[in-house]
Amino acid sequence: MSAKTDAEVIVGGKVFTLSGYESEEYLQKVASYINNKHSEYDKMDSYRRMTNDYQALIMEFNIADDYFKAKKQMALLEDELKAREDELCNIKHELIATQIKLDTLEKNYLTAKKEADDSAKKVIRLETELKERDRK
Repeated sequence: MSAKTDAEVIVGGKVFTLSGYESEEYLQKVASYINNKHSEYDKMDSYRRMTNDYQALIMEFNIADDYFKAKKQMALLEDELKAREDELCNIKHELIATQIKLDTLEKNYLTAKKEADDSAKKVIRLETELKERDRK
């Protein structure tokens, strides 16, 4: 387990000290995300007219919405990764099966070629013998 980190961050123009087991960079990134959300919503008249409680609630809902969308996207990507891994595994199995077939065909070819060469030699030998008999 890593050491606990304290980081001073600015959120909404106020300085806060955050503590956690993440790096200071990560804590600053989280604060930046929240500040960006505040900036995004501060531009809307309807948001600025809400009470602080409603603003906080809207912010919480939107951050939760981002979280669930990211989680769903991650699940989709994990499913896609699993499907690709399965496909890759199937392709590897197919490659191995094809390689085995190729090896078998190469052995059969070499055996057939050797038999054909032996047969060709035998034909030549027999033709030579036949010519020698015909000469006698």
